[in-house]
Amino acid sequence: MVKKEYFGEGKNIEFKREIPDKHEKFLKDIIAFSNSTGGKVILGIEDETGNVYGIGEQSPFRLSDSISNMISDACTPQIEPDISIQTAENKTILVIDIAPGKFRPYYLANKSKENSAYIRINGTSRPADIRKLHELELEGQNISYDTLQEIGLEYDEKKALDLCRKMKQIAIDSCETDEEKLSIKDMTLEKLHDFGILCRVGRNPYPTHAFNLLTDNKIKSSKIQCALFKGQTRDIFIDKKEFNGPVYEQIDDAYHFVLRHIDMGAEIEGEYRKDVYELPISAIREMIANAVLHRSYLDKSCIQVCLYDDRIEVSSPGMLYGGLDLETAKLGKSTCRNEALAEAFHYMHTVEAWGTGLPRIINRCKEYGLPEPLFEEFGDGFKVSLYRKVSNAPENVSNAPENVSNAPENVSNAPENVSNAPENVGNGFEKYCVLFENAEITETFISNIEQVFDKCGINVPFGQTNVMEWLNCSKSKATNIINAMKAANVIRKVTGLGSGKYEFIEMQ
Repeated sequence: MVKKEYFGEGKNIEFKREIPDKHEKFLKDIIAFSNSTGGKVILGIEDETGNVYGIGEQSPFRLSDSISNMISDACTPQIEPDISIQTAENKTILVIDIAPGKFRPYYLANKSKENSAYIRINGTSRPADIRKLHELELEGQNISYDTLQEIGLEYDEKKALDLCRKMKQIAIDSCETDEEKLSIKDMTLEKLHDFGILCRVGRNPYPTHAFNLLTDNKIKSSKIQCALFKGQTRDIFIDKKEFNGPVYEQIDDAYHFVLRHIDMGAEIEGEYRKDVYELPISAIREMIANAVLHRSYLDKSCIQVCLYDDRIEVSSPGMLYGGLDLETAKLGKSTCRNEALAEAFHYMHTVEAWGTGLPRIINRCKEYGLPEPLFEEFGDGFKVSLYRKVSNAPENVSNAPENVSNAPENVSNAPENVSNAPENVGNGFEKYCVLFENAEITETFISNIEQVFDKCGINVPFGQTNVMEWLNCSKSKATNIINAMKAANVIRKVTGLGSGKYEFIEMQ
């Protein structure tokens, strides 16, 4: 018996004992491979059993020519297979190799593309739905969906200039040194056009889908759903949030949702204590940013970030794009589905160069001593699973429950008998809760404030820069957190140490 994996990745291999009388059954696999990541049809092996029968007494050369002509004549645009003659169990077989096509969609010449454009999903060839067909058409024309005009959205120059200022500020806030900050160039209306965030119809500027996603974001499915589950299955919710708005804010919100629900320990370097998360937080942010950047916005599903006892999963609508396969993607090759967003994210330092995301995630996990993340296509989506390994956390992990997800004190809206309890009850922070209630501070801000409190405690001054570093957040978010603390009267201004220094007020 011969297994499909012998010829490569099994899901992209089809066995055929012989060419069926109805050629369409044979051709749909050829078309599906061309519209997806490519694949092979092996002629002379039975699919159900893997038994090798060979091509019999037929001339392999004549049969190869016949198959090549049939594929070329029956499919449009024209598909040119690479057919090789091979031997298996002393029998002659034909290997029909189909490369991912550049001129999609491919379909039967005697039928409409709506009825005969096939794609590969979960190892089977299926008709492409209207949404997927539209995406294939854009691929074939080398058009990025997010650069198309957002119909019904009028151009607002003030909003466009506000976006320019916001993008530059995010880029500056992402810099670590003053030299890097000074190197950030202004974002202009002209650059928005160059990136594809704005487009022109005639002489008039119009917003594109990317502009919508970076501003008001009225695309209903463009949101991130986050959830913390008890155990290793989607059974019992412990916490869940849904984030809307500009996509760069969604990334930040989802990222901090994860940070609130993973464990933090400490390492001692000389005389200094260094806080360390159980997982590489840069990999977590990369996973979320990649999902937002590479998802299909034609799909009506949402990005989901799910935390389990043993792993974190980030799933996004849309399979790998442009004929890219998993193994190639893991090596660093990329085909970008949303080019305008890619340009914007690169400018804002939200992501680095195209194609580097998956290798960086793999390398960060290796540095942490974690298993390699699992990358997989499921249905018409893509999922990354990062596995937790609590045993690899630093030995002096402070207050770390053995199973983070099962610790109700780590959950902002955990069981009913925990009334908005802070994450580390017993560290003194619980004394401030009544002040937060009076000031109507949200649970998200309470969680952020507690993280600041854990860093400095009482009577240790801190400022905006400290909050940005401790929470890995932007300047504007750090300012909002400090303002929330002021509103709740939990901090007071410290004089004599420069401007903008505060300390927590000791509660009796």
